Amino acid sequence: MARTAFNPGTFDPIHNGHTDIIARAAKLVDRLVIGVAINEGKAPMFTLDERAEMVREETAKISGGAEIVVLPYEGLTITAARQVGAHMIVRGLRAVADFEFEFQLTAMNQQLDREIETVFMMADPRHQAIASRLVKDIAVLGGDVSPFVSPAVRGRLLAKVGRPIQ
Repeated sequence: MARTAFNPGTFDPIHNGHTDIIARAAKLVDRLVIGVAINEGKAPMFTLDERAEMVREETAKISGGAEIVVLPYEGLTITAARQVGAHMIVRGLRAVADFEFEFQLTAMNQQLDREIETVFMMADPRHQAIASRLVKDIAVLGGDVSPFVSPAVRGRLLAKVGRPIQ
């Protein structure tokens, strides 16, 4: 039986920290489903289709390991994980603040489905400060996002904020 994991996120936009966690998680399972969340509460810059397309493009570059599937979803993460047959949810952690929030989510998810485990992966130190919100702010304010995203995502981000791509 294939071991399936679910890696949820808004991915607005996908950045180097995300792709690092995805590549590392792909080594642990046979099938990794990347759940692109419909979360209008976060007021995403990119549409759901744009975010899913960026995730597909970036994960296509990951070789070896698991089959990677990109799936937009709405509603509870635990429900989406159950629907794709996941036995684990993979979450990346950057700092203590992430841990506190993720700890609460994990406790609630365990109450909803004790068969699905949550696995935390520590962010690579090179990526610990990266957050999609900050990457968007840097782009909007004229800064260089190159250290944080791939060239393809950088191009999309600059186009979205109306800056010339150089």
